[in-house]
Amino acid sequence: MSGHNVWTHKGTFLLAAVGSAVGLGNLWRFPYLTGENGGGAFILVYAATILAVGTPILIAETMLGRTSRQSPIMGMRHLTKTHKASRAWELIGWLGAASAFLILSFYSVIAGWALHYTGLMLTGSLVGADAQTMAASFDALLASPSLMTLYHTLFIAASALIVSMGVHRGIETGLRIMMPALFIILTVVLAYSVMNGDIHAAARFLLTFNIADLSLEGWLQAVGQSFFTLSLGMGAIMAYGAYMPGDASLTRTAIGVAVVDTAIAMVAGLAIFALVFGAGLETGQGPGLMFVTLPLAFAEMPLGALIGGVFFILVLGAAISSSISLIEPVAAFLVERFNLTRPQAVIIVVVAAWAMGLLTVASFNIGAEDSLFHHLFGRSAFDVIELLTNIFMPLGGLMIALFAGWVLTQSEVMKELDTTHGWFISWRFLVRFVAPTAVAFVFLRTIPQVEGYMIPALGALLLVGLFALSQRRQKPR
Repeated sequence: MSGHNVWTHKGTFLLAAVGSAVGLGNLWRFPYLTGENGGGAFILVYAATILAVGTPILIAETMLGRTSRQSPIMGMRHLTKTHKASRAWELIGWLGAASAFLILSFYSVIAGWALHYTGLMLTGSLVGADAQTMAASFDALLASPSLMTLYHTLFIAASALIVSMGVHRGIETGLRIMMPALFIILTVVLAYSVMNGDIHAAARFLLTFNIADLSLEGWLQAVGQSFFTLSLGMGAIMAYGAYMPGDASLTRTAIGVAVVDTAIAMVAGLAIFALVFGAGLETGQGPGLMFVTLPLAFAEMPLGALIGGVFFILVLGAAISSSISLIEPVAAFLVERFNLTRPQAVIIVVVAAWAMGLLTVASFNIGAEDSLFHHLFGRSAFDVIELLTNIFMPLGGLMIALFAGWVLTQSEVMKELDTTHGWFISWRFLVRFVAPTAVAFVFLRTIPQVEGYMIPALGALLLVGLFALSQRRQKPR
């Protein structure tokens, strides 16, 4: 990268990648998807996909970052030149940066909800509230564009401050403080759940593997969640990989990230479902699980307001560690390409993402029904932006797997992996055939959701992607 920044310690990439991976996906999306899809069967498919799909692509994306030592966009430009491959492969960098930017815009809004609930919990406003009151409280938040904008602004500003301070003083120092603190808080919440919830019911729910309970849609959601939870295809891992020391073990680190990320999702699931079962509530509550069902469980338990506040601080910390990884790929590109200072680049990224985030804010209230997006696409701005990321990320991940598997030479892969020939053969088989097939299924799952003017856009993206993949290496002139 510019100035060839490298993490101060070998273990920092592990912290950074775990910080990027551990976020709302683990603490919000994973529990509610598990609840909707029968518990243990969903987790079994999720874990198997992490092993066969997520980890090989995580290794591939990190490898591209460390080999290029540049931001995703500039890095892919460098790699296509040095490998005399089609320039269409540069789409990997652009898709990653676009995904990171789009996700940051709505991620900041949803993380702002956790900021709201932290305040409600710590002030005791929800103590003794019933289900109707809790649902009304959440609806009132969504109905207030000014309140959601305030939280959106505070959250994205905090994330920007960390990234603007630089790789070492900002991101590295922030992660070294935040990640251990998050692990401690999660342990406290789990201990509270064991004492006040029904941990045995939660364990049975999460560890009973009845595949018959899992629909085809549930299978696809498990595959998709395993891919998205590791932050693949959004440029963050490639950007962080560029800072990874050359003597750090890429394979061991990637496996470590996958294991820690999965363990945190499982611990969070145990803690959350123990509280839900302990309060006699339903598990299949969808996205409202964290912001309606869980506060209701806390409201009915001793010291629930305090521990509820601590839990939402955990959610906030995890969300910030992810959001800084979303700012980094685009900010790093602006620094390299236009020679901006890091604070200047971060301000540009954050202000643009903040402005786009206002579309998500409006999607829940003033623009919920009668808006330009509804007239054009039949859905809200938030739904359109989320759909775009559900297209860009798998397409980017698919291309990452194919580029690493088919374009990078055996010698440079062996050098980067620094491993036995047997593991190299296994990794290459997974990244060439298994991972692309699984990711393609996730990608194709989004097509039935696409309608109207989105179809030409998707078709154009597919054509560009297929063109890139069909190109043979160019002969040297």
